[in-house]
Amino acid sequence: MALCVAQLPVAVACGYLLTLTLRSYRPRPPATRIGPRKFDVVIPAHNEELGIARTVTNLSAVDYPAHLRRIIVVADNCSDATAQKAREAGAFVLERQDPEKRGKGYALAHAFEFSQRDGFAEAVVVVDADTVVTPNLLTAFAMRIEGKEGGLEGAHAMQAHYGVMNPTASWRTRLMTIALGMFHKVRSQGREAMGVSCGLRGNGMCFTHHALAQVPHDAFSVVEDLEYGIRLARHGFRVHYVWEADVLGEMVSAEKQSRSQRQRWEGGRAQMRKLHGWPLLKDGLRKRDGTLLDIAMDVLVPPLSQLVLAAVGCAVLAGAFAWWTHNPMPWALGVAGFSVASLGAYVLRGWWVSGVGARGLLDLAWAPVYVVWKVWLMLRGPGAEKRGEWVRTSREGEHR
Repeated sequence: MALCVAQLPVAVACGYLLTLTLRSYRPRPPATRIGPRKFDVVIPAHNEELGIARTVTNLSAVDYPAHLRRIIVVADNCSDATAQKAREAGAFVLERQDPEKRGKGYALAHAFEFSQRDGFAEAVVVVDADTVVTPNLLTAFAMRIEGKEGGLEGAHAMQAHYGVMNPTASWRTRLMTIALGMFHKVRSQGREAMGVSCGLRGNGMCFTHHALAQVPHDAFSVVEDLEYGIRLARHGFRVHYVWEADVLGEMVSAEKQSRSQRQRWEGGRAQMRKLHGWPLLKDGLRKRDGTLLDIAMDVLVPPLSQLVLAAVGCAVLAGAFAWWTHNPMPWALGVAGFSVASLGAYVLRGWWVSGVGARGLLDLAWAPVYVVWKVWLMLRGPGAEKRGEWVRTSREGEHR
């Protein structure tokens, strides 16, 4: 019995992921007429002269009336020709130089404040500088803002599906595609089906000016998206999942650049877990607020690599005790089996929705190597960069 109790935290985390897996069916997009919604599309950029024109050109080609959208590039503390290249591609450029307040969070806050003062748009969309989007991006956001059938209030915070532009670059990018299929699609579709916040992913986000007025964007950590999503939830705004529109980011295949990127992300999420995890759970239980409870679980559930090690470790430990004591220990083995099976279903669902096919399934053979690598990054700890500081990851084309 003691072994069963010891396994409960792992089983609860795995059960949460299983619940989202079972609820991760594709929802219907809202069927509503689109009003004349105006958008500012914000691209935070730091030394992106090589690729900024491609992103601006891609956004200029979206299927949405040109007089209802504006592309704003925030050239934040740049030392190259990012601003010039963005202007040549047709973007409106905000140049920002502040040696103390550097990073994506500060760039976004600057652009959001400008958009609200200027008054052209009703909502802002965030797209990273190494991204291409599907033509329906702004139309999908406008449909959510307009509202659904039955007179329901429209959305004020939204997240498009964030996927991988170069899934076939290497086994590492294919595994990343499966991982984002789990984290971005399975979790988001499950949470949307449950009517809670799907979470922000940093790229492909949309906020109305109403939401920004109620909850100013003062999130400046490495994971400013998670930080701001928590603040939105505490103020009663849930993030709606816009599954039918894609933003596709370029993932690096080189180990060194991937290591730096993952260390920043995992370090930032660990910090949010420490600061907000248990307070969110406590407040969610006290207020009986499903959105806060779900965000608490999302923050508290450890990275998949750690959860896999914990679940497998519990199964091995339960099996070893059963063999050593000659006691079948059905409850302990059952809880351990539930955890492992739940993670298996979650991973397979992520592979299925990722679209990488049979090659991706074969690449899952590298998963143990990937898990060991992730745990090694965790043990090394986060890098020494400042809170929210720009740390530009070199792009795949630059390596070639």
